[in-house]
Amino acid sequence: MRDDLTGRLTTGSADFAATVRPASPEAIRARGNRRRRRQMLTAAALALAIGAGGAGTAYASLGQPGRAGHGAPATGPTPASSAATGSDRPDIVAVTAHGALVVLDPLSGEARRILVAAGVAGTGVSVSPDGRTAYFAARHGCQDEIESVPVTGGRPRMITPGVLPAVSPDGKKLAFARERPSGAPAGCGYPRRDDQVVVRALAGGQETVLTSGYGAARPVPATRLSWSPDSQRLLVTAGPAPDSGSWTLAVVDPATSRYYTPSVKNGGTLVPPGNGYYYRDAAYLPDGDLFVNRVCCTGTPHRTTSTLLLEIDPRGHLIHQVAIGFLDRVHTSLGADRSGHWLLYLSGPDLFLSLDGAAPFKLTTGLAAAAWS
Repeated sequence: MRDDLTGRLTTGSADFAATVRPASPEAIRARGNRRRRRQMLTAAALALAIGAGGAGTAYASLGQPGRAGHGAPATGPTPASSAATGSDRPDIVAVTAHGALVVLDPLSGEARRILVAAGVAGTGVSVSPDGRTAYFAARHGCQDEIESVPVTGGRPRMITPGVLPAVSPDGKKLAFARERPSGAPAGCGYPRRDDQVVVRALAGGQETVLTSGYGAARPVPATRLSWSPDSQRLLVTAGPAPDSGSWTLAVVDPATSRYYTPSVKNGGTLVPPGNGYYYRDAAYLPDGDLFVNRVCCTGTPHRTTSTLLLEIDPRGHLIHQVAIGFLDRVHTSLGADRSGHWLLYLSGPDLFLSLDGAAPFKLTTGLAAAAWS
């Protein structure tokens, strides 16, 4: 029986093999070449979209289909209307977890240039509207100093004591905070004063100072500053508040406001977060809407139950849900490039990018702050 079965199998295999007509080696090589050309064209198209500041397409990688974003579908402009020139390519300036200031390639996430090798505070980084100058904070002994450095490389220049730099879109003003620095060396003495948000004229050095209004005994430090597109108003995230332990988000006019917290008179206008929510980080978008991290928590001490990356209007109305954040991470450095097509944010040390409303993708890790150039 076994010999008979073996014979039938052998005969069947031979009959099947006789019907097979394998492709010639030349045809196989041609198919491989066509596949490689398709991959190269896909890679080139992706590089062009990133270099152009965003075409109206969702993110895709080789071998990975594009993914639809959360919430409303992406409805970005067509590639013909949104394509930018090569000079508008949005590089990224970032602070690494080890305290270096670097310029990142937005396609690979690799460092193109090291601007400052060490000592940079991870409180934030901001780039001038012409893309030429990066502003950052550096720790010098007991004091944090706002400094600037050319994005092409050069010697840093000290400006004034402070943290959280934010240069205005018109390039004329620099907003920053003066507050007791976190992680300061032991033995550092600081004056007992209220936390401050300062607006400094870059040309003459004149300063307008806003305080929290809570006093030195109840600190409510600013944690993020962002300018409106017309360079007239500041979006100020501050917290945690001593009474609730949450953060507030306010639109403040430095020309008329005395404080940067909306809980005191002349303290700006609160961006309504909704019942039980607060905004942990926020930034203006080029069209005047806001890119925010909205957090919900319960209990005492607070336990985070949701964290969402959203586009909203200044009244708090939802426009688009960008992503669902990780519950065990803080999401920081929210921002958009000048075209408004690209968003970025940090989830812990991980840098995520989103193009025209598509689901964000992780570009790189090991960062403490980042901003579009």
